[in-house]
Amino acid sequence: QVQLVESGGGLVQAGGSLRLSCAASGRTFSHYVVGWFRQAPGKDREFVACINWSVGLTYYGDSMKDRFSISSDNAKVYLQMNSLKPEDTAVYYCAVGRPPYGSWRYVYHYDSWGQGTQVTVSS
Repeated sequence: QVQLVESGGGLVQAGGSLRLSCAASGRTFSHYVVGWFRQAPGKDREFVACINWSVGLTYYGDSMKDRFSISSDNAKVYLQMNSLKPEDTAVYYCAVGRPPYGSWRYVYHYDSWGQGTQVTVSS
């Protein structure tokens, strides 16, 4: 099973930027879709974006593509977040799985999850 570690969260003022990183240990991301999700207090876990590691295709949740960008290099997957708003405050998780085409937003298609990293955007 892939073990995932997120980093890069923190406190930022509205309008600022953060870049989150997701690293895997135990296995590589090959043949997986790597997704970013977020969960605010009292809310369901929400799909942000994902990348098909093998082919590099990316997909975004509703209204996410305007300010968020997912990318990868040989070892990590990144989530660049720009023009952050207080409503972006949440714990951000990376996850890996093999969701069917078009089903990448559903949490139950992802098998391994990181511990999450807190992002807090102050107004």
